[in-house]
Amino acid sequence: EVQVVESGGGLVQAGGSLRLSCAVSGFTFDDYAIGWFRQVPGKDREAVLCFSRTGGPTYYTDSEKGRFTITTDGALNTVYLQMNSLEPEDTAVYTCAAQPMAVGYYCSIHGRTLQSYAYWGQGTQVTVSS
Repeated sequence: EVQVVESGGGLVQAGGSLRLSCAVSGFTFDDYAIGWFRQVPGKDREAVLCFSRTGGPTYYTDSEKGRFTITTDGALNTVYLQMNSLEPEDTAVYTCAAQPMAVGYYCSIHGRTLQSYAYWGQGTQVTVSS
């Protein structure tokens, strides 16, 4: 069974950095997509970025593109989200999601919608103080 577990959240001062991780197990396909979403109380969950092995990262806002970097480990078991120059507006619960059988164009076309991912983690809290 596919399992998605994210971690790495915490409290950080504005301008600081955090690295989130998303570990995925149970995949049997070579191609997959990993999406990162965030949500604050009273607002809809929004897509931050999407990563696929064949297509690389897709950023959905200019802010994240300039400050966030996504990488994988050598075994492609874990995706890391390096968040630099954090701002209070980045405070949210961050959740990763996985979609098997994602070809190279998947993130650019489908990656920002919740329905595009079959498996979801439980979320990790990121709090940025001013």
